[in-house]
Amino acid sequence: MKKLLLFLLIFSFVFITPVFAQSTDELTVQLEEKQAEIAKLEAHLQDARNQEKTLKSQLALIDGQTQITKLKIEETNLKIEKLEREITDLSTRIDRIGATLDSLSEILLHRIIQTYKYSNAVSTIDLLFSSHGFANLIERLKYIQVAQAYDKKKLYELQATKLAYNEQRQDKETRQTEAEKLNKELDTYKVQLDRQKKDKDELLRITKNDEAKYQALLAQARAEYLAIQGIVAGRGIETEVGSVNQGQKIATLINGQSCNSGGTHLHFTVVQNLVALNPFNYLRSIDHENCSGSSCGSGDADPFSPAGNWDWPLNSPIKMNQGYGHTWAVQHTWVGRIYDFHNGIDIEGSSLEVKAVKQGILFRGSFSGETGCALPYVRVKHSEEGLETLYLHVYY
Repeated sequence: MKKLLLFLLIFSFVFITPVFAQSTDELTVQLEEKQAEIAKLEAHLQDARNQEKTLKSQLALIDGQTQITKLKIEETNLKIEKLEREITDLSTRIDRIGATLDSLSEILLHRIIQTYKYSNAVSTIDLLFSSHGFANLIERLKYIQVAQAYDKKKLYELQATKLAYNEQRQDKETRQTEAEKLNKELDTYKVQLDRQKKDKDELLRITKNDEAKYQALLAQARAEYLAIQGIVAGRGIETEVGSVNQGQKIATLINGQSCNSGGTHLHFTVVQNLVALNPFNYLRSIDHENCSGSSCGSGDADPFSPAGNWDWPLNSPIKMNQGYGHTWAVQHTWVGRIYDFHNGIDIEGSSLEVKAVKQGILFRGSFSGETGCALPYVRVKHSEEGLETLYLHVYY
């Protein structure tokens, strides 16, 4: 009876002791304040993007983005610190609960065995003759039944507690995984911060902190963008040449600067029903150098992922200066003030020869934009409904 009372006291103590992690309210408040600060600055930057496109505003925009990145680094550090506190707290509580559960399991198992032995060793007849009267017999029988029922009930409760213990272990593992993810994000933000500082330095180097030079860069990017959009929309002035075969020479790259082009390159676009598509869905693999990021071969370059079977319009090896879509240049240079999506790829080859990527009908054309400068190009219309390829910055 004394052992049973001791067991009940120990068991009651365990179940009234809370197993929740310590409070992290202070860190939570700091996180909320940091997130509010980031949201406010991001809203301010969105307004700044819609303001006049000046060198001063562009530099301010970079500074704002840099400040947001710094705040995100601080926010991530707070999240990591909060998780580490929770993980440490969980580890301590898991160890304590685990030791208690092992001890209680052993005590409870011993109680069940003793109860089982007692119930088998003492028959009903033994109880009858050893009892001091009928009332004492009934009391002893009830005690055995109650003890057995109570032991079984507590065993179920113990199993439920073990389940909760396992759930806390899983919770700890989940938080550890989240902490690892946050540490990777932190490394990404640090790289991003370094990149933003370099973007500002590069902009100042190119423009010499001169507003006129910056406006000239914007004007060139805007003129090229509008001309490309006009050509894709079918507004160029064209002359039909005739049928061409795949791999046949159809034009020559303009060597050096030209109308709406800062240097030698081919802007290659695939169009279907006047909608520009990703050229990599059609072009085959080829030897190349990816220079579309902060430097040639850098890890921040645009994707170079040909997955088709067309030949390339230039001879290999290919050098890619800008990829398709939301490119590195859009995100990190002044062209992002003009357009936010590059509808083709800018490439160079081992020669100036431009070839048809697929059999079709050749057209030669040009598009004169608002500057009056005519951007020359060729177009090949293919047999598939509405499918065309465009080759810009060439002469015939």
